[in-house]
Order: sequence, then structure tokens, then C-alpha cells
Amino acid sequence: MALEVGLQAALVHVVTADDTAVAVGSGDVPTLATPRLLALAEAACIAALGDAGLPTESTTVGTRVELEHLLALPVGETVRVAARLDHLDGRLLRFEVVATDDGDRLVGRAVITRVLVDRERFLRRARS
Repeated sequence: MALEVGLQAALVHVVTADDTAVAVGSGDVPTLATPRLLALAEAACIAALGDAGLPTESTTVGTRVELEHLLALPVGETVRVAARLDHLDGRLLRFEVVATDDGDRLVGRAVITRVLVDRERFLRRARS
């Protein structure tokens, strides 16, 4: 498969105490933390690229995120995070991400922009 609009993947995750706002320091409630929701959304984007056949020297890095966290999920609840590559322009990739719970309620949604980079060149620049 090639890098093309329509690539998609979904991840299913059960919220643990380590995923809560209390655990990650983003709040004082024991519910799914927004930073953890973002991390799951990014992971779904990466999973969507899994079959794209990117060269081993290439990777993608996040450059922009627009995230709405709409529903609190306590420990033990399940979140399903689905990402779809909706826009491709050269090295720029834009994903639409939707997170739902077991009742198909909307937990969150995001638009995530990632850029295709040469891994070694990127790391060299990061070090300098």
C-alpha cells in the first residue's frame, strides 16, 4: 500500500489509573486526561500509516493539533480512537480523529497535522 488519503486505523484502550488527569498532572480528577487522549490520537495516526510502506529512513512528526475533549471517562471505561488520513499535500499529512466510548458517545475529536521527514536529518537538527 502507498501513502494515500483514506488510510485509517483504530485503537481500543481501557482507561487505567495511569491515564488519569491526576496521574499525568493535568488536573485533579481520576478521569481520562486530555494529554492521554492526545497521545492515543497520535498513536492512531501512526497506526494508520503502518501499511503505507514508508521508507525505513522516513518518519512523521506532529506539527499541529486541534483537540476537543468532550466527555470524561473514569478508570475502567473503554475508549476507541479512530484516525483517518484526510489530506495529503507533499510531505504534509492531515488526520481526522474521533474518539468514542462503548456507548458510541463522542469522547473527543481532533485534527492532527504531521509532516513526513528524514529521521536522521531531523535528529541531527534537533541536536544542534
